[in-house]
Amino acid sequence: MGQGANATGIVILRRILAYSQKLCRLIDALDGLRDPRKRPQIPAYRVTRGVLVMTLLRLGSINALEQSANSRFWRRWLGGGLPSADTISRVYGKTDPDGLRNIMFHLYTRLKRNKALTPPPHGLMVAILDAHESHATYRRCCSGCLQRVVSTRHGERTQYYHRAVSIMLVGAELSMLLDTEPMRPGEDEVAAATRLFDRVVDRYPRAFDVVMGDGLYAQGPFFNHIKSRGKDVMTVLKNEQRDLMKDVRGLCEQLEPRTIRQDRAICRVWDIENLSTWPQCHVPVRVVRSLERVEIRRQLTDELEQVDTEWVWVTTLSRQRASTTAALRIGHVRWYIENQGFNELCTRWYADHVYRHEANAMLVFWLSTMLACNLFAAFYLRNLKPAVRWAYDTLHIARLMLAELYGDIPLWPRGP
Repeated sequence: MGQGANATGIVILRRILAYSQKLCRLIDALDGLRDPRKRPQIPAYRVTRGVLVMTLLRLGSINALEQSANSRFWRRWLGGGLPSADTISRVYGKTDPDGLRNIMFHLYTRLKRNKALTPPPHGLMVAILDAHESHATYRRCCSGCLQRVVSTRHGERTQYYHRAVSIMLVGAELSMLLDTEPMRPGEDEVAAATRLFDRVVDRYPRAFDVVMGDGLYAQGPFFNHIKSRGKDVMTVLKNEQRDLMKDVRGLCEQLEPRTIRQDRAICRVWDIENLSTWPQCHVPVRVVRSLERVEIRRQLTDELEQVDTEWVWVTTLSRQRASTTAALRIGHVRWYIENQGFNELCTRWYADHVYRHEANAMLVFWLSTMLACNLFAAFYLRNLKPAVRWAYDTLHIARLMLAELYGDIPLWPRGP
């Protein structure tokens, strides 16, 4: 196979690796991760560099990575042979996740210094908390597995699964996944999210202003804890039986809404401040209710259809700090972690793949995928010219990079 057809892929893959080194000395940081083995025969940097390329190219499997071992790329990039799949999974099963978290923080500081992480027009940086279940099985269990009883046609069975809370920083142009925290057996999502928030706010004290979550986080102790750390919080308000929701419904009947056009939606908004009918929360809260109408053109019939939705949020943000329009923007930002976070990671980056069913290994591989996703997004938005971004989407660029790895494999593989 000639290299002419893959010249673009070769240039892009080499450029993104060079960009990572120039931006935050990422390669040096990966090479410096502590090797958990006592007498390693294969240097640890070959493992970390191999996993970096695997995640950047979205291979989604250590076995698929091992099948590319005859590629000439690995000799140039690693200075030796590619480690086996067993070696990679064994090393990452013992790797300290805090090392990858430190690299993620260094990447954030460099992007912040380069003004890549700028706030939206309303001026507030939002950090979104949400949980994701990576996989579930009836057959295998590890020390980090959560358990639940599921009713099946064969009776009740114990199911083992892993679930972790992640936090995402949303900027005007670039969003960044900061960290993740696995849920422990016997605890709920909010407990893991609180532990994650404490670690992130200690490491990124000035990175964000507001914490955003879904209706599960609308709990008084959670609001009090976030406020005690100097941050504001905003969550969806769903429970119709709560006194706070009942009061809001009654007040909305007496007040005239404000009409706001936001993107394609026409919103009728009620913005009510200084509500003190939530005794579990130690500070007065503000509730924003929005009835939104959007016109959608159906692809099958080519007809316009009006879709009505209702949103209710509760927040500690004052109207002076976030106007009604800004509160609407922040409220709808919560879906970023679903669409640009979990959906992107799982469907295009194969983050749900179980490389090794062991608690630490699953956490380290998830953090590695987050790191690669952040790096690729920064490279695509900040390093590629607008004409290239207009012509090719991110998935096409990833396939061009993958072409180098496969295009560099000899026609006849080497023998054992």
